[in-house]
Amino acid sequence: MDEFLDQVIEEHKTNLVEKKDFIDILLRVQNQKDEMLGPGLAQQDIKGILADMFVAGTDTTSTIMEWLMAELACEKSRGNEESTRRENLRLHPSLPLLVPRQTSESIQLGGYHIPAETTVFVNAWAIQRDPTLWDRPEEFIPERSENSDIDFKGQDFQFSPFGTGRRGCPGMTFGITVNEYVIANLLYWFEWKLPGGALAKDLDMTEAQSLTVFKKLPFHLLPIPYNCFP
Repeated sequence: MDEFLDQVIEEHKTNLVEKKDFIDILLRVQNQKDEMLGPGLAQQDIKGILADMFVAGTDTTSTIMEWLMAELACEKSRGNEESTRRENLRLHPSLPLLVPRQTSESIQLGGYHIPAETTVFVNAWAIQRDPTLWDRPEEFIPERSENSDIDFKGQDFQFSPFGTGRRGCPGMTFGITVNEYVIANLLYWFEWKLPGGALAKDLDMTEAQSLTVFKKLPFHLLPIPYNCFP
C-alpha cells in the first residue's frame, strides 16, 4: 500500500494524470503554511488520508451490500427501495462502534462516574436495536421508515450508522450512492436463487463482530440473467 500510494502521488506531481482530482488538492495544500494550522501536509499525511479513503470505504461498503442481499434472499423486503436500504442500515450497521470521542468534562451517567478526557466508544449497533427506541428491533421491517421522520444522516441519535457531528463519516453520501447503484444493477440484470434447492428460512444470519459486523457464515447466491428466461 505504501509503495502504491508513493507511485500515485508521484504521478500527480509529474502531471502524468490528465484529470485533476482529490490528490491534486492535497498536493496544493502540502506546501501551504498557516499561522493557526502550522505547516502544510507532509508526504506521510497525504498517504494516511488516501489510505483511509481506500480502507474505510471497502469493508463497510461490501458488508452493507452482503447483508442487504441476504435480507433480499430471505424475501423479507420489496427490492432496492429506500425503505429497504434504510432498514438494512438500522439492523446491520457496518461499524458497530463509531469513531471514539473524548469527554470534555467529568460527568455522572447511568450511575457511573466518567472523568474528563475519557475515551468513549458509541455503540451504534446496540442503540439501533434498543427496544426502548424501536418497536420489534430485532426484526427486518422496511415499512417502519415509511411514515417516520427519523433519518440516518446524523441528526437523530437513535439511528446514526454513519456517526454524527464533525466526526461523522465524510463518505456517507458516496457510500450510499455506490450501494444503491450496485444493488440496483444486480437486481435489474439478474434473478437470484439460493443454490442446491436451499430455502430462505434456512439461511444463517448469525453475525460476526470485528471492526465491521459481517455475516459469520458467507452465503452463496446463483445469478440467473433475465435474458435466459423464456
